[in-house]
Formats: sequence, structure tokens, C-alpha cells
Amino acid sequence: MGDMRTIGKMLILGGALLVQGCVAPKPGPDLLAPTEAQTKLRSFQTRTFDVADRKVAMRGVIAALQDLGFIIERANEPLGLVTAARFAEPDNLSVVEVTVTVRPQADGHMMVRANAIFNHTPIDDPKVYQNFFATLDRSLFINKEE
Repeated sequence: MGDMRTIGKMLILGGALLVQGCVAPKPGPDLLAPTEAQTKLRSFQTRTFDVADRKVAMRGVIAALQDLGFIIERANEPLGLVTAARFAEPDNLSVVEVTVTVRPQADGHMMVRANAIFNHTPIDDPKVYQNFFATLDRSLFINKEE
């Protein structure tokens, strides 16, 4: 009878060790810390514009995206958020998705950040963001003239 208790205790101990071995490791404290590459990408994705009214900036963002062939999926002015998508050349089977945020700054300017994804992969080419911001700049200029 004593052997059965010993075997039972060993099975329980072995089962506990097995379960503990299957537990996923806890993420380290740097899991959400920005990397140098992320900081550099953010600098490509962000521009400040001399626009005091968020509605004006949002209309400019929407117009710029439409000029670039995007279909607006959502626009939320209180949050300063616009999401859009389009099919990509040359096969028109790939999808480019863009999320743009518009946030007021203390100095009366608007900070605009664009985040683009191609087929679920973040786009990190600075030229893509430069093209968007050049189009947005023209759109905001045209809106000022009206």
C-alpha cells in the first residue's frame, strides 16, 4: 500500500512538472518598448500641418486618399481617424490599407500620422509616405483657396 502512495505522489509531481513545462514564457519588459526601426518609421509616417481646424484637416486627408485611388472605409472626426483601402497594381489582387490619425497640437497645428499596410505587411518605404503627404499638402492648399 505504501508503494501505491509513493507512485501516486510521483505521478502527481510528474504531472505538475509537465504542466509547468507547457506554460508559455512570460514576455520580457521590453516587449512594448519601441525599437530604433520603429522610431525611424514613425518619423516617416508623421507630419505637422499649419491647420487649426481638425475638420478641415480630416477633409484634406479624405480628399488626398481619394485622389490616390483609395476607398474610404471609415472616417471618425471626433477621434481624428480615417481608414481606407485600395487594390494595388499591377495585378489588382493585392490590397493596400491605410489608417490616418489627425491630432491637434498645442500650437494650433495638426499632426497627421499615416500607417500603410500591403497584404498584411507594414510598409516601411519612406517614399510611400512622402507621396501621401505631398498629396495631402496639395489637398490642404486647395481647400484653403476655396
